[in-house]
Amino acid sequence: MAGVSHAEIMSGLFANMVLQQTSMTLMLLGKTPHPESGKTLHDPEAAQMFIDQLEMLEVKTRGNLTSEEAGLLKQSLMTVRMAFVEAVDTAGKPPSQPEPASPAGEPTTTAAPDQPAPPPLTGPTAEEESRKRFTKKY
Repeated sequence: MAGVSHAEIMSGLFANMVLQQTSMTLMLLGKTPHPESGKTLHDPEAAQMFIDQLEMLEVKTRGNLTSEEAGLLKQSLMTVRMAFVEAVDTAGKPPSQPEPASPAGEPTTTAAPDQPAPPPLTGPTAEEESRKRFTKKY
């Protein structure tokens, strides 16, 4: 390979490995179909192993990567972590069905006519919202 340095080859191999790990994780989380069968897989335990491997690469290569390599690894980790959280959160929930709206655009209630309607749903207050913390779920 004339004109390509050893460092460029190593950088390309590193990027390829990170992208392979990312693709495998997304496939195991059901975000992309299996390339041969076309079926969607859901194996969070196996996906966790690939995430752990990417995290290990981040720790073991800290200070030895170019800015492009570090950026690729950081972006890949953010993508697979978010996909993992989404996959785990939606795995235990049945598919939601939208409630039909009344002709006036107001939501319909399912309470019996002789029972009072439930109070309207309200979101968390600003104080409650500020108390929320991000927690690592994997």
